[in-house]
Amino acid sequence: MSELKRSQQGQTMVLTLSNPSMRNALGPEIYVSGMEALAHAKSASDVRTIVLVGEGSDFCAGGNLHRLQANRDQPREIQSKSIDALHTWIEALRASPKPVIAAVEGAAAGAGFSLALACDFIVAAREAIFSMAYVNIALSPDGGGSWNLARALPRQLATDLMMCGERIGAVRLHDLGVVNRLADTGNALADALALAQKLNQRAPNALTSIKGLLRGSEQNSLHEHLARERDQFVGNLLHPNGGEGIAAFLGKRAARYE
Repeated sequence: MSELKRSQQGQTMVLTLSNPSMRNALGPEIYVSGMEALAHAKSASDVRTIVLVGEGSDFCAGGNLHRLQANRDQPREIQSKSIDALHTWIEALRASPKPVIAAVEGAAAGAGFSLALACDFIVAAREAIFSMAYVNIALSPDGGGSWNLARALPRQLATDLMMCGERIGAVRLHDLGVVNRLADTGNALADALALAQKLNQRAPNALTSIKGLLRGSEQNSLHEHLARERDQFVGNLLHPNGGEGIAAFLGKRAARYE
């Protein structure tokens, strides 16, 4: 059975997909735990960043095919509810005010690839492999995979990945701007935690604003977006961290944000 383990390293919450014998396949229990973890992180002042990692040699192989096969004999609503639960978690990851980093080793396939794409950063081992493998078993993407790839990649390449179901390496995705950082094999989590520590030293309110602006830019007009930028800028300038940041820069010292 899959579970989502929660731990904390400094100001970073680490969420570990745990079912290595099934390559950390996803399931409803993961989505419930994921929502609970994000709700906790949102209100926890001692959590500034979140890292999502898989236990063992792989990040996540996607859905549990045995469960999917069994669901073919169930009412349609059973599988629909399961996907809705995944999608609720995907949307919560995107909406989280705290930055979310995927630390990817081995394979990120199907919904595992979609899950990584839902994070704000992807740190991947150089040998990591990503695959929108749905079509290989006569399925189509879920978890926002098609939405994210259509925005992150040229249309022809996104079409190729989803219709041919072939694997693409972390190095090429890094060259294309989808993977943020490349790590040596076995070091994806350590490098993700190092990135998290760097973010933890930034003003949390500024990071929340930036994440919200990026999310809103997908649907707002330029006029609407400029108004949001104005409001966020003024709010952050008047925040105590704004005063601390400017004073620290002028005083040539490290800032201490609350």
